[in-house]
Parts: sequence; structure tokens; C-alpha cells
Amino acid sequence: MNDIICPGCGKAFKIDESGYAEIVKQVRDKEFKEAISEKLHSLEAEKKSAVELANANKDSEIAKLKADLQASELKNQLNIKEVTSELEKERDLLKQSLEAKALERQLLESSLNEKFQLELKTKDEQIEYYKDLKAKLSTKMVGETLEIHCETEFNRIRSTGFQRAYFEKDNEVREGSKGDYIFKDFSEDGIETISIMFEMKNESDTTATKKKNEDFLKELNKDRESKNCEYAVLVSLLEPESDLYNAGIVDMSHRYPKMYVVRPQFFIPIITILRNAAQNSVSHKKELALIKEQNIDVANFESELEAFKTGFANNFRLASEKFATAISEIDKTIDHLQKTKEALLGSEKNLSRANNKAEELTIKKLTRGNPTMEAKFKELAKGSGDEA
Repeated sequence: MNDIICPGCGKAFKIDESGYAEIVKQVRDKEFKEAISEKLHSLEAEKKSAVELANANKDSEIAKLKADLQASELKNQLNIKEVTSELEKERDLLKQSLEAKALERQLLESSLNEKFQLELKTKDEQIEYYKDLKAKLSTKMVGETLEIHCETEFNRIRSTGFQRAYFEKDNEVREGSKGDYIFKDFSEDGIETISIMFEMKNESDTTATKKKNEDFLKELNKDRESKNCEYAVLVSLLEPESDLYNAGIVDMSHRYPKMYVVRPQFFIPIITILRNAAQNSVSHKKELALIKEQNIDVANFESELEAFKTGFANNFRLASEKFATAISEIDKTIDHLQKTKEALLGSEKNLSRANNKAEELTIKKLTRGNPTMEAKFKELAKGSGDEA
């Protein structure tokens, strides 16, 4: 049991556990509700105050946001205008670039087309030239060959472009072969500026074995070297279907130094190109000629010195051989004289013995045992006595 004092009258009364719990619950519920109510009132006041403050701030914020929005809109409008202007500029530049590219492509196509047409025309002209030249070579073979054709072409311009030039047939056979033509050009003071060995090759349709330009390069190089020519050029109508040789002047320096293969229409151009290039180095040629002349003098001196040394060596060898022969002969003579001396000494001994024997010889010894000689000496002695 619990004692409870009534808050209204102030009397104390007893109450059991269940009643006490009920009263405590009611008291607590009331306090809770009151606390809740107070809290709600407080929250409501705070809410109202916050709402009022929020409304005040909201109006200020709205005004600020409106101002910011207006400024942002103005800035965006300016940015949009700026971006639009930039995009328009880029668009215009891109349009101009595309137009320029289109024009460039059009010009390139036009240029390529013109180049193709020109190359096609050149090819057609070359084909016609070859056909015409082949027809001439086949129909006029009696009076004209490829060699004569080239010689004629050169002689046409000799007086105007090659006044000091030498261009003649190569008639000197060396090591079993020779070229067709030799070209040389000279400076005003007579110094050789260039020399070219030419070989001309043609082949008719009736030829059983078709030759190639490569087949003649080795022989051409040998002819060039034997005649001391600087360049070698094969003027050829061989391999008429070859795009390489039909292109014009073909440099064969990868096979042999300073060697070219050309079609007949490039015969004069190759001479002109090489001659003009050589004229640009005339001063070097002069210096080279001077050095070469000096080298020749040195070479002559060295050759004469070598000849003197060789002659001196030969004379020394011959003198040495004759001296050795004389010494040998003297030795032989000394040996012979020694033998003669010994023989003479032997003879002297024999003569001495003979003399001794002669001195010991008497009439008595001679007639002893020899009656005939004794009688003869007696007769001789008797005769001598009668005469007396």
C-alpha cells in the first residue's frame, strides 16, 4: 500500500499498487501532454518566428535572386551573342576552307588531268616517233642506219652548238673490240672538258634472238676504258616495250660508272646535258691538267732515274760478272802456272840429273861392253893422230 496526498484537499489516503500505478500513469500522461503542449506551443512560436523571418529573408532573397537572375540573363545573352559570333566566324572560316579545299581539289584534278593528257600525248608522240624511225630504219636500211641517223642529227647542230667538238667513228680496234663513236669537247684554250664513248644498237623484227640492253654494257665499259673516255652512252632501240628505257635517259651508274642508256631522240639532249655539266667544271679541269702535267714531269724524272738505276745495276752486274770471271781466270792461270812451275822444277831436277849423268859419262863407259863403238872410237883417234 502507498500513501498518497491529494493535491486538491491535502488529505492523505492509502491506495494499492494497481491504483497507484494507475494514478502515476495518469499523472505522467498529464505531465507528458502538458510538456507536449508546451513544446508544441514553443515550436509553433518558433515556427511562426522562423516563417516570419523566412518570409522576410525570402523577400530579400527573392529580390537578390531576381537581380542575380537578371544579371545572369544579361551575361548569358552577352555570352550567347559572343559564342554565336565566334561560331559564325568559325562557320565562315570552315566554309571558306571547304571552298578553298574544293577549289584546290578541282585545280589538282585539272592539273593531274592535264599532266596525264600531256604524258599520254608524249607517249603517243614517242610511239609515233618510234614507229616512224623504225619504218625509216627498215625501209632505208640501205642508205641509213641508227649510227648514221645519230651522226646526221649531231652534224645538224655541230656548227651552232659544238664548234670545238670532236665527233668521229671509233675505228681503232683494241683488245678485239671498239665502240661506234667518240665525242670530245674542248675549252677555248684546248683543254679537254668531256669525252663520251657511244654505242648504237638496233634490232629488226626478223631477229631470232632478242637482245637486251644489259647484254652490251660490259663491252661498252671495256671500250670506254680502253679509249680513256669519261662517259659511256648506249643509244638503243632494243626492248621497245620497256617503260624504263622508254622514259628517256636511264642512269646505269649502279652497274658501271658514268654510263647511260638513251633512246635515239635523247641522243642530242644527253650530249648537251653532259657537256654543259662539264663546262661548269672547266676551272677544275684546268687545275687537273696542270697537276697532271706536273705529275708527268715528275713521272718522266722518276722514269729516267729508274732507267739510270736499272742501267747502273745492269752495268754493275756485268762488271761484277766479268770481274768474277777475271778472278776465276786468274785463279786458273795461277793454278796453271803453279803446275807449270812444278813441271819446270821437275824438268830442272831431271836436267840436273842428266847433267850429272853427262858429266859422269866417259869414252871408256860408252865403249865398255860395246866392241863396235870401241872400234869406232879407236879409228877416230887414229885418224886424228895421222892428221896431226
